[in-house]
Amino acid sequence: MSRLLAVCLCLVAFSVGVTSALDEPVVPKESASLFNGKNLGGLISWLKETKREDPKQVFRVTDGVIHATGDGFGYLATEKAYKDYRVSVEYKWGKKTDGGKYVRNSGILLHGTGPDGGASGTWMASLECQLAQGCVGDLITIRGKDDKGAVIPVQLTSDVVVGSDKKPRWSEGGTKTVFTGRQLWWNKHQVGFEELLDTRGKDDVDSPLGEWTKVECICDGSTITVIVNGTTVNKAYDVTPAAGKILLQCEGFEVYFRKFEIHPLKK
Repeated sequence: MSRLLAVCLCLVAFSVGVTSALDEPVVPKESASLFNGKNLGGLISWLKETKREDPKQVFRVTDGVIHATGDGFGYLATEKAYKDYRVSVEYKWGKKTDGGKYVRNSGILLHGTGPDGGASGTWMASLECQLAQGCVGDLITIRGKDDKGAVIPVQLTSDVVVGSDKKPRWSEGGTKTVFTGRQLWWNKHQVGFEELLDTRGKDDVDSPLGEWTKVECICDGSTITVIVNGTTVNKAYDVTPAAGKILLQCEGFEVYFRKFEIHPLKK
């Protein structure tokens, strides 16, 4: 074997080893910030139009917080995949909207799996904790494809009641229902809520416009519990996948994230 070939094989083996190490889900042993407060180190940006490049700085750090300008669709992703954790995010809306009449929109994508942009060129296969106004805490399954084009199955199960608007809402003791493409609404999502810009449902627990909202997602094995400003609003179980990267969305609206933390589960 030539020296050059041997070196090449070693580099390939090293590269595979690094990739495997990064893809292996990490169980956090202690609390840590996923954002260092200074720059976007440790986070990977992805935009539908420019992929890993961000020429407009859609994602930036402004006054010590993550600033998603809203000029594009994409996300910031953790470099590592995680399992068995609690992620805590604090966000508030900026001024820019997409120019339409509907609610401000963003989300936390959990268990991101597969290639960047594997879901319609924009997201990763994942489970979304919705941050849209009036819908904070809804859970949405986002299916994507792997590098070979095969569908990555994403699903969850929850106990629900169906409102007069035909929308399923999480409810303890409700009917066991499997979700593979539909949206699971949070438990007190207002029936008949019109998703118009800056409107609020009568039971919304997220903070008023201009104030910070805290969202926690407890990912314990194959279960997810969503807590908004201290109130449990949604639960799911038999979740697939049960581990992956954590993503912060940019979806055409300006939004700030001042905390992006991961914590071990309480025993």
